[in-house]
Amino acid sequence: MNDSVIREILKNYESKLDQKKREQTIRVREIYNLIPRIEEIDKKIASLGVATSKEILKNSGCIENKIEQLQHQIQSLKQEKAILMTENNIPINYTDIAYDCVRCKDTGYLENGKKCNCFKQALIRTAYKMSNLERMLAKENFQTFNINLFSDESYENEQRTPKENMKFIANVCEGFVINFDKDNEENLLFYGTTGLGKTFMCNCIAKNLLDKGKIVLYQTAFNILDIIRTYKFKDIAKDTSYQLAYNLLFSSDLLIIDDLGTELTTAFTNTEMFNIINSRLVNGKKTIISTNHHPRELSQMYSDRFFSRIFGKFIELKFYGNDLRWEE
Repeated sequence: MNDSVIREILKNYESKLDQKKREQTIRVREIYNLIPRIEEIDKKIASLGVATSKEILKNSGCIENKIEQLQHQIQSLKQEKAILMTENNIPINYTDIAYDCVRCKDTGYLENGKKCNCFKQALIRTAYKMSNLERMLAKENFQTFNINLFSDESYENEQRTPKENMKFIANVCEGFVINFDKDNEENLLFYGTTGLGKTFMCNCIAKNLLDKGKIVLYQTAFNILDIIRTYKFKDIAKDTSYQLAYNLLFSSDLLIIDDLGTELTTAFTNTEMFNIINSRLVNGKKTIISTNHHPRELSQMYSDRFFSRIFGKFIELKFYGNDLRWEE
């Protein structure tokens, strides 16, 4: 998970906890005004707590008896406070901090230093929002994938039928997800005309990885170049959201580049797209490229360096058959 994303989540935890402490202070002051004796009790309990700590640090003789006496006084004061609260129809825990998560006390981490489940859920929610896929993934995932949409009949000169081919592609994609954390340099290139399931399969992979708390960024090639231009050439690039969007092109766990080849290819676009893909390959970050163009067509659009880098490190998966959008 990207460090800046984690820092933002922790910042939200801190803000939420600060707000809850302010709310607690208001409730405590309310109770003190209503029942002044409770303020006296709280101050006395605090002073006895300090006295107990001092006795422990002294480590003198009869320490156990002294600590027991102090603890007995504290317990008596707590009982008196509980009685006063009950007599005034006030919940016993009214002045406590109302944590959303009692396990980690809204810090995101347990006492043993491990991430709390609420922190993991926050990572997943954040990953979904940043993926650019939040609405689509509810209906496009491995669970809703229907292999029967694809034809059993042979197609042109292909060795497999469209259904057999999609079974093969689905197996490769599921293996990609299962082995995602392995340092196996696996990247995927989906190519074929529109309406054959490329985007659907991208969404299947994204959904599975997002549910595991991975950062998945889904952008068209056109949008990626727009992010780069905005970040590099406009004053608005100083905005942290643009900085994060740009940085995630390089640091997200998975980058899905859709519609490669539809953007205007120039020396600038060639250089920037190569820089992103090459940096991710060097740093072991995985990438999926989806395009409507045949690899031969891509080789004519981009530089030899760009083309050889892609096809040397990407598993090519060809999508073919009838346009499924017309089959529905």
